[in-house]
Amino acid sequence: MAIRKEVPSAWQNSRLRYLIAVLFLLGLAMAARLYYLQIIKADFYSSKADKQQRVDTQLLPRRGQIWVNNYSDNQRKNELSLLATYRNFASIYAVPKDLSPEQANFLAEKLYAVFGAGDMPDDYQAENTATTSSSTADDILKNRSLSYYLAHLQKANDPYEILIKKSGDEDLLRFYALALNLPENSLELRNGKIYKKGENAVGTNVVYQGLGFDLVPQRYYPENSLGAQMLGFVNYENQGNYGLEEYFNGDLKGREGYLKGNKNASGSEVVRVNNKDYIKPENGSDLILTIDRAVQFFVCKKLEEGVGKYKFESGTIIVANPKTGAIIALCSWPNYNPNDYSKVDDIKVFMDPAVSSQYEPGSVFKVITMSAALDQGKVSPTTTYNDTGQVMISGWPKPISNSDYAKSGAHGVTDMTTVLNLSLNTGAIFAMEQIGGKVFGDYVERFGFGKLTNIELAGELKGDIRSLSRGDKIKPIDAATASFGQGIAVTPLQMLMSYAAIANNGILMRPYLVREIVRPDDSRVTVSPQEVSRVISERSARTIRAMLADVVENGHSKRAGAAGYYVGGKTGTAQIAAPNGGYLENQFIHTFIGMAPIDNPRFVMLVKLDKPADKFAESSAAPIFGEIADFLLKYYQVPKER
Repeated sequence: MAIRKEVPSAWQNSRLRYLIAVLFLLGLAMAARLYYLQIIKADFYSSKADKQQRVDTQLLPRRGQIWVNNYSDNQRKNELSLLATYRNFASIYAVPKDLSPEQANFLAEKLYAVFGAGDMPDDYQAENTATTSSSTADDILKNRSLSYYLAHLQKANDPYEILIKKSGDEDLLRFYALALNLPENSLELRNGKIYKKGENAVGTNVVYQGLGFDLVPQRYYPENSLGAQMLGFVNYENQGNYGLEEYFNGDLKGREGYLKGNKNASGSEVVRVNNKDYIKPENGSDLILTIDRAVQFFVCKKLEEGVGKYKFESGTIIVANPKTGAIIALCSWPNYNPNDYSKVDDIKVFMDPAVSSQYEPGSVFKVITMSAALDQGKVSPTTTYNDTGQVMISGWPKPISNSDYAKSGAHGVTDMTTVLNLSLNTGAIFAMEQIGGKVFGDYVERFGFGKLTNIELAGELKGDIRSLSRGDKIKPIDAATASFGQGIAVTPLQMLMSYAAIANNGILMRPYLVREIVRPDDSRVTVSPQEVSRVISERSARTIRAMLADVVENGHSKRAGAAGYYVGGKTGTAQIAAPNGGYLENQFIHTFIGMAPIDNPRFVMLVKLDKPADKFAESSAAPIFGEIADFLLKYYQVPKER
């Protein structure tokens, strides 16, 4: 039987050829595509894959902490407390592309309710902000704040906009509760996520589509405003501003690190490529200050209480150890909270007036004049002159009078002890004239005026004693007014340290705030007391201290005393220089500087009050000094002398 051989039909041949053609075209297309991807676009996709797999990041160090002593007496337990550390704060951001206009408006209202103006710059000019003649300051602030938030929340197609750079846990939870229409106390933060209170650890965390937050370690000041101007603050870029934070920024900041590597297959870990692509971050150094927390707290409390009693605009108190120059307390008012530095309206509050405020010191400077004359042997406590209540100075058209001239007139034959007791301008001029303007000017420089003290604070000024730096060409009127503290400018710290030299038997010490720097490897740099120079003899120093004790016992400074102790000091009620020359009417700066116990001073202290309601320092600065001195003598367990 013959086998029949089937011959493919024309239709079958056509279909086969069609299929082969399709496969050929697909293969050609794939080949072309592979050529395009692997040859033409090879660099592009290689770079893209590298970016997806590669990690290239900056490693931030831990900023150094700032510590203070709980006790400054080495005979007692010495503990440390933190004034500056770090903790996690929330950086709140939005994903504007995921928010509707209604949501943006709603969130802006809630942001303002919790954070107020937030991080809005002072010079932010809101567009389309409706104001009327009847709008209050609060209305204007709210409208501008809402406009500021909306400018961030309504950016079309924007995937990331920071709304609040630094939020504490409480404000973060309150904002989320308001945004989700939940009770304000219904949320809690656990392990970096927000949960409803009462839910177990595996409960679902609370989210708001289009909102998010990152927990970032940032500078934190546990004592809030305590010592704010001394500390300064750290901005959002981790840069120190003002005070110790700025002065020691390089030490505190540390050194940033760097990591370059690839993610593993799951993307959960980073595999370092080689050691050249990794630089370990170096943490910042810690500072241990000379400040005694207990004294600092008490001093700041008394200064703040004094605002209500004496109605002054601003004030500064400094306490130092005269033997070493160590600053024990440094407090100014008004102050601020460095945790919320962005809320400060007047940037002048950031500056520490102890070193950045220059003023004419007034009668406290008579002690410097008297010290110079005593040291030159030209006067003694019993040296007399005839006080007529006024004195004419060559080249000056009108007489210079004592502050009590209108009330008391001339005092007649008067000794140098009484000059300080009654704070007589004519007596200070007499003492200065015994040594001459040039020698007087030399002593003023020797006491540290007209130059930086080199304390570790940013923004220190050196004062202005140019009128006394002309050698033999010093004008008689300039020397005369400087003898009682007018016509020259000093800083509060310079004024304090000049008295500290007297308390230290004539030796001027450099003031310092940092007693130890602790490096990341736990090595330590101990700061030793530094002698600047001898300014007067020990005998002269003891003599002027005895005269200062008489001022507190019998002169204008009785309210600066402490029961059971001999305290020495001097008041100063200085006129305030007017911007266009002359002096402001009925506005004064009150200063009291003193030390105790007078034979062997344990501390020296300055109290300076600007524009108080009282006319004389004996009724404002002196009593504040007295209260703090009494506390210090008991705190240091100094035995009573009488």
